[in-house]
Amino acid sequence: MPRYHSGIFIYNGKKDEAELETALSQVLPVLSKEVKELKVIQTLSLEDLYENCQHYGPEVEVFFIFGGDGTLHEVINCLAPMEKRPVLGVLPGGTCNDFSRVLDTPQRLRQAAASIIEGEEVFVDAGRTEDDYFINFWGIGLVTQTSFNIDENQKNRFGVLSYFMSALKTMNQATPFRFKLTVDDEEVDGEAVMILVMNGQFIGTRRLPVPTIDLQDGKFDILVVKNSNLTLFRELMTMGRPQTDQSEFQELSHYQGEKVNIDVEFKQDVDMDGEIKGKTPEKLEVLPEHFTFLTGGPNALHNMDNP
Repeated sequence: MPRYHSGIFIYNGKKDEAELETALSQVLPVLSKEVKELKVIQTLSLEDLYENCQHYGPEVEVFFIFGGDGTLHEVINCLAPMEKRPVLGVLPGGTCNDFSRVLDTPQRLRQAAASIIEGEEVFVDAGRTEDDYFINFWGIGLVTQTSFNIDENQKNRFGVLSYFMSALKTMNQATPFRFKLTVDDEEVDGEAVMILVMNGQFIGTRRLPVPTIDLQDGKFDILVVKNSNLTLFRELMTMGRPQTDQSEFQELSHYQGEKVNIDVEFKQDVDMDGEIKGKTPEKLEVLPEHFTFLTGGPNALHNMDNP
């Protein structure tokens, strides 16, 4: 007996035709066995994606998204305001596929499809700003500049390597900015080159070694990076060690909270889930257990708690 009665499989029809044909032949036979009525939808524009999410989101039990973090971000923003939301399954079809990695989903499509259709349904927190929603991270400073500096030709040729090429270039050009930060009732101000508000653990295919980041704890993890240098990387790599005293860190500050207000001296562009969207100042809050996702397998929750 199929696991779900009704479902949608949505994908970007503007991808390379041969690539799409291969991808669909790998995943659809696997998913269709467990969904009695699975409708396949090709989108050709952002408006097309929104229209289909709004139409089918409240009607179906499961919603499969074949795309990257940007596509997932747009789907999240469409479905988040709905009272009734489907279970979500993410199939990696982008450059970094960070949130699929957060869910411990294999990065090969056939294995990903088999893994999520058999995976556990888990409640996942989401983030909300004044105008938008995010599922993995919100950031300003270096992370936004890295996105701006990615060369599209390099992205097409080198894929995920283009992110790291851009990051190296950006780190050499980092300019500190003054900020005021309120995390719940705690107020902080100072200078930084980057502020990250994390819900998931991955950026640019790499897991941040911050053991408290948890999709299900009803809290954000906020990282304030003062300078991008070797001291920062040493501090970041020691965060997960039991004997680490974070109060002695020079370049990195870490906070946790449910509500975050961020203001800066000069307006900053915002990166949400890899998409440049909005500007500071911003007010953020956690929406506990707002979405239900299919994880990449029975051990996914264990892996999320043990980076």
